[in-house]
Amino acid sequence: MGHNLPLSGVLLDDVALTLDELALACQVEPDWVIRHVRAGVLGEDGSVELTTIRFRSGDLVRARRLRNLEQAFDANEDIAALVLDLGDEIHRLRTRLRVVGAE
Repeated sequence: MGHNLPLSGVLLDDVALTLDELALACQVEPDWVIRHVRAGVLGEDGSVELTTIRFRSGDLVRARRLRNLEQAFDANEDIAALVLDLGDEIHRLRTRLRVVGAE
């Protein structure tokens, strides 16, 4: 069995990935994850010690979407992060509209 295969499966809220595990699951280098953590795009706090940081299922989904944006549109990291944030905000607003029955 190869060591370069991506991780797949369902993460539970109480299960967390290390930096290396997240990188493997997203098929990126750990340095890619580190850059995005330091930029505040991934993880809960960019100031967290990188050797102890743990990523939840939401981080995995966000990292994969970010990687896909960067690759599909040949977008730089800042533009991909902005598009990702805008997409998340649209999703939140649509959810709120559904909750209040306006949609």
